Amino acid sequence: MKISIASDHAGFEQKQGLVDYLVAQGHDVIDRGPDSDERVDYPDYAALVARDVAGVLVCGTGIGMAAAANKVRGIRAVNVVTPRFAELSREHNDANIVALSGRFVDVDVNRAILDAFLATPFGEGRHAGRVEKIKALEEG
Repeated sequence: MKISIASDHAGFEQKQGLVDYLVAQGHDVIDRGPDSDERVDYPDYAALVARDVAGVLVCGTGIGMAAAANKVRGIRAVNVVTPRFAELSREHNDANIVALSGRFVDVDVNRAILDAFLATPFGEGRHAGRVEKIKALEEG
């Protein structure tokens, strides 16, 4: 699977490890930056991944990255702190970007979150109509 990933300075260290983890899992990873832990503005990096339409974002909490990515049409970015939330965000909401916390969630938990997010399909059925309503909100 092709996966786009980015972080801000607070998520840089975990992003680097998650890139290696995803590559080891056989994924084609596009690292959108940054290239160091120098202070950067997370909306710049969230936009890069959001325009790729599917991916992983890491910042201090994951909250800002999700908020910024959700400003891009077609994105359903979720801030996830447990593997179960990752499953539910895919199954119920057809989330296409997962935003992780690089400061408050251990890297092993973030790996488990990624595994769950990538392995869980959209549930369709009763959830499809709700996702269509979310999409309609973008239309105003």
